Amino acid sequence: MTWWEAIILGLVQGLTEFLPISSSAHIRIVGELLPGGSDPGAAFTAITQIGTETAVVLYFRKDIVRIVARWFQSLPVGPWKRQVPTSDPDARMGWFVIVGSVPIVVAGLLFEDAIDHGLRNLWITAAMLLIFAVFLGLADIYGRRTLTLDRLTWKHAILYGFAQMLALVPGVSRSGGTITAGLLMGYSREAAARYAFLLAIPAVMGSGFYKLFSDVIVGEPAEGAPDVPGAYIAIATVLAFVVGYSMTAWLLRYISTHSYAPFVIYRIVLAVAVAVLLLTGTVPAEPSGPVGVTP
Repeated sequence: MTWWEAIILGLVQGLTEFLPISSSAHIRIVGELLPGGSDPGAAFTAITQIGTETAVVLYFRKDIVRIVARWFQSLPVGPWKRQVPTSDPDARMGWFVIVGSVPIVVAGLLFEDAIDHGLRNLWITAAMLLIFAVFLGLADIYGRRTLTLDRLTWKHAILYGFAQMLALVPGVSRSGGTITAGLLMGYSREAAARYAFLLAIPAVMGSGFYKLFSDVIVGEPAEGAPDVPGAYIAIATVLAFVVGYSMTAWLLRYISTHSYAPFVIYRIVLAVAVAVLLLTGTVPAEPSGPVGVTP
């Protein structure tokens, strides 16, 4: 990987992370189309997502501080115990984010090898882009879109969590999966998107720092890992943060008055384009280069 390829991948990450079009799919596809012609790898993707998720933390900082504070104040132990009731909406949101994060954490640890290798087959990516385009389109058309986040229940929080878990497969989309689930459960477009952003913070940050620690700082790179200098990863991560902040604000404004139809159409077109590239031999289905990162 060259420095300018790192710049391109950082821009792609920032532009696509919050849209329901799958940033991991785009990193996977664009990586193959760059002159280096290789899959940047799951570790590279996870680490650069720290940048985009930092943008979310900054954008929602007031909400996050309030939720964390109220959650602590609702605990039955500690210096702040029972200062607010457990029924407080912000305290409940804290618990919902924790519970909703469990499925992706468990699945990520249990299926780490498949996520890093087998599930990065581009035929799988193309299929997921297409299948979840249909799901998102149907959910957007037929969802009641009447519920707000103060109506969130334990059942719905868990279902949101399982929807987010599916995003471990490139092509599903973390935001796309959770937004689709929210729309199907009757939440408004904006409510589904806002909860998708909040729910992603623990999972994305945890995955990113885990990969940074295990694959770069102290661990050995994956077998046959490509030479991706840490400086290049840093460049991509910083760019992902800058672009991601703008995209967060834009998406929340956009969906307040528009449907998800353009994203559905884009996913279908991209799925067809990837299938054509595979059928013509322009790109290989399996990663053409080994995956991983090096210090």
